[in-house]
Amino acid sequence: MQLFPCPFCGPRPETEFHYNGEAGNIRPDGAQVSAECWAGYLYERSNPKGAAREIWVHATCQEFFVMERDTVTHQLAATQTPGFAEHAE
Repeated sequence: MQLFPCPFCGPRPETEFHYNGEAGNIRPDGAQVSAECWAGYLYERSNPKGAAREIWVHATCQEFFVMERDTVTHQLAATQTPGFAEHAE
């Protein structure tokens, strides 16, 4: 089992976390968005092989944070809280 670093609670088992999406996927303005742009926001993902920035939630404390990790090696680089203060691993 892998340990994920919650910036609020410290290292915890991966089973306590839920993936919440790709970081940086900015929601378009609903008043001026085309169908193509909205579909892109909903369905198109970069799905990188290697370094990725992802939004995760720790189910125990219900806090969201950004985790930088390698999708191939599962090596964790850093976590960022909503205030974006970095916590290097």
